[in-house]
Amino acid sequence: MKRAAIYLRVSTTDQSVDNQRRELIEAAERHGWQIVAEYVDEGVSGSKGRDKRAGLDRLCKAVTRREIDVVAAWSVDRLGRSLQHLVTFLSELHGAGCDLYLHRQGLDTSTPAGRALFGMMGIFAEFERALIVERTMAGLARARANGKRLGRPKVASEVETAVLASLATGNGVVRTAREIGCGVGTVQRIRREACHDLSPRETRPTPTAGRHCVGDQSWPRRRLSGVDSGA
Repeated sequence: MKRAAIYLRVSTTDQSVDNQRRELIEAAERHGWQIVAEYVDEGVSGSKGRDKRAGLDRLCKAVTRREIDVVAAWSVDRLGRSLQHLVTFLSELHGAGCDLYLHRQGLDTSTPAGRALFGMMGIFAEFERALIVERTMAGLARARANGKRLGRPKVASEVETAVLASLATGNGVVRTAREIGCGVGTVQRIRREACHDLSPRETRPTPTAGRHCVGDQSWPRRRLSGVDSGA
């Protein structure tokens, strides 16, 4: 007798899993399965991943430990609303030698027809991934063609000026970020861009390994002309 686990999920707390449970118990009796576990996610959207669904996470761990021979769910959308996520889940089941039964779709991967459908779903998932990549690349190209700047927006010019002025006085990156109220990564980016914009004559190597030209005595004061004077 196969050991079966049923997975139940509803998107809102106002809904009930009772109907799903009843139909899956009846299906298990017809197939001669023994229900050994029940995993429930209530009030959780199907778009959420395994890390946001405690019931699904426990189910996957039980499958990995080979405590279950077949997983039964009321419908495919109870497991997830993404074809890619579903195929990933099916691959985990297949790797552990566990079958899947979907009541509404009549899918049973223990049968030849079910295994064939599983293979077709993998093909469609790959096709979906290729379409997503293609649409993403086309959108980025269109944005660049329209002159849109991609990536994280730059900070205000006043903040950049304040950062350069603080670094020019010899302050470190962390202290500068704390005093001005911006991120350490922002300060590092401003310092890197400032050093990159300098001509070779304006930069000199420093004896400290890993240090840049900004923030030590080699930082050219004329790069900040107008900052100290309030211009």
